[in-house]
Amino acid sequence: MVVSVCSFPSYNGLNLNLALFFALGVHFFVTVLAYDIHDAPRIMQICQENFWKKIEKSTNSKAKCARFSLVPPSLDMLSGSPFHNSSIFPISSLNSGFFRGFTTTNAMAAQKIQGGDIVEMQGDEMTRIIWDLIKEKLILPYVDLNLHFFDLGVEHRDATDDQVTIDAANATLKYNVAVKCATITPDEARVEEFKLKKMWKSPNGTIRNILGGTVFREPIIVKNVPRLVNTWSKPIIIGRHAHADQYKATDFVVPGAGKLEIKFVSADGTQTIQETVFDFKGPGVSLSMYNTDESIRDFAHASFKYALQRKFPLYLSTKNTILKKYDGRFKDIFAEIYVEYEAAFKSAGIWYEHRLIDDMVAQAMKSDGGFVWACKNYDGDVQSDSVAQGYGSLGLMTSVLVCPDGKTVEAEAAHGTVTRHYRMHQKGQETSTNPIASIYAWTRGLSHRATLDNNAALATFAQNLEAVCIETMEAGFLTKDLAICVKGGNASAVTRSDYLNTFEFLDKLAENLAKKQATH
Repeated sequence: MVVSVCSFPSYNGLNLNLALFFALGVHFFVTVLAYDIHDAPRIMQICQENFWKKIEKSTNSKAKCARFSLVPPSLDMLSGSPFHNSSIFPISSLNSGFFRGFTTTNAMAAQKIQGGDIVEMQGDEMTRIIWDLIKEKLILPYVDLNLHFFDLGVEHRDATDDQVTIDAANATLKYNVAVKCATITPDEARVEEFKLKKMWKSPNGTIRNILGGTVFREPIIVKNVPRLVNTWSKPIIIGRHAHADQYKATDFVVPGAGKLEIKFVSADGTQTIQETVFDFKGPGVSLSMYNTDESIRDFAHASFKYALQRKFPLYLSTKNTILKKYDGRFKDIFAEIYVEYEAAFKSAGIWYEHRLIDDMVAQAMKSDGGFVWACKNYDGDVQSDSVAQGYGSLGLMTSVLVCPDGKTVEAEAAHGTVTRHYRMHQKGQETSTNPIASIYAWTRGLSHRATLDNNAALATFAQNLEAVCIETMEAGFLTKDLAICVKGGNASAVTRSDYLNTFEFLDKLAENLAKKQATH
């Protein structure tokens, strides 16, 4: 294998040319010879992590040097040049095109937009691969970022006893902007697959419980992607309360007959509330959950502010007819806080209403869209996916967590890790994975950074990248899932010429972005 590298600068006396060959080269030669080509993505990840461990050990730095990332190839695209800018250095090998390249974040730095601090949370499986490609092809060639990187891959979470997730959330509070890749929430099968120490909780749940706030999910509307609910001409924005309820609940299996009780004791010990929940005659299950007035108030303020910002009416849905105290508390607090916003709502020509969730679901289905729907945590989890599919695709949805301080935001991909495609990729099979939601995680994070820093150039770049995504899809360049949507959901009607594979699609976006940036 021959590695072709341009000269890197020295950093704290360490020449990165030497670091590359000594720290990374050995891993390339030994590992690549030892494994099948289908292990390329995993091998590259290991090589990259080993390389940066050595760099950081030598420099006592956490990625302040000219950092680059290796990006795995599509095994069906080993021929042809994927490189679009002079900051990418090709690697040739015995397996032609085995590696797609690596990029320095400070190449041509003087010509890049200064982007500021961003917390980056890496994820799992196919989205992990796509995430790196997005960063290297669409972000770093144009924006010089101070990235605070946290690997939230399930194996690293396990290795750190999930401390890395907590650290990432705290860093987000410090720097106010985070972008997050999709991650695995392990179940029994995943615990066995990765030999995990325990069944770790959802990283999204952990992060949201630290940050608080509300997750706003909005469909990305593409003209040529038909909507399953054809009356939806305007967006329905789901505001999901991102705190507690089922996601911080205590549940357990009841082993046999017995009495289940719930008890509250005030902090000063002067008040006790105790209720019998159920007298079990045999085994069963139990769950206890909570929320706080403070968090519900934050949820209400965020929802009212967002509705005013978008000039859309706001609806809160609960089941207060059944959960009279629990859901009734949400209803009462929203009504109380609406008094502060009522004049502004009327001035904007919008309104606020509370509705039962079953009624709200029915009303949403027959509406034309154009409203913000405030949901409790679990309801928002379910309805956001339902709404996304109604607009055409789960892969066309933005997801932004807006925190109570009004300035901290975490943008993420509103879907899973695309495990099925990752298994195909591992076998060397062609994939056509939709990266749009992951790209929008970056653009929404960059847009918020631009707002905080009054950075017009960064704001324009984020707008341009989103415009390129829409324009590219509307020009007929699609991934397979979108091509199926265009064909009316009939997968058998889609031929190979109707779509691009994962890497072709990202290359097309990179090509179109380069053209758009050249004109601005």
